Amino acid sequence: MSLFFRYVIFAVISTLVNFAVQEVVVRTAPIAPLILSILGGTIAGFAVKYVLDKKWIFYDGYTSHAGEARKVALYGMFSVLTTIIFWSFEIAFWTIWETDFAKYAGGALGLAIGYVSKYTLDRRFVFRSEGA
Repeated sequence: MSLFFRYVIFAVISTLVNFAVQEVVVRTAPIAPLILSILGGTIAGFAVKYVLDKKWIFYDGYTSHAGEARKVALYGMFSVLTTIIFWSFEIAFWTIWETDFAKYAGGALGLAIGYVSKYTLDRRFVFRSEGA
C-alpha cells in the first residue's frame, strides 16, 4: 500500500473519530455543545492521528523519553497551527449556514487542508530521520 494511500486512509479514520466524538458530545453536553464537541473531537483525532503517523507513515521508533517528548511537543505545536485552519472552516461554515451538514463539510475541508500542511511539517521537522 502506498504512503499516500495510507496517509489518506489514516486522515479519514482520524476525521471519522473526530466527528464521532463531536456527535457524542453534541448529544450529551448540557452546555456549549458546539465548542465542547469541536474540542473533544480534536483531542480524539489528534491522539489517533499521532499513533498512526508515527507507526505507519513515518515508521518512527522509540528513541528516548526526551526524544519522544520533543516529537510529541512538535507534533502538538504543528497540530495547533493546522487545527486553527480546521476550526476556522468548521465554525465559518456553521455560522454561515447554521446546519450540521455545513459544520461537518467545513470541518472536512479544513481537516483536508490541515492534513496536507501537517504532513509537510511533520516530515520536515518531527519525524525527519526515517520513513517518508
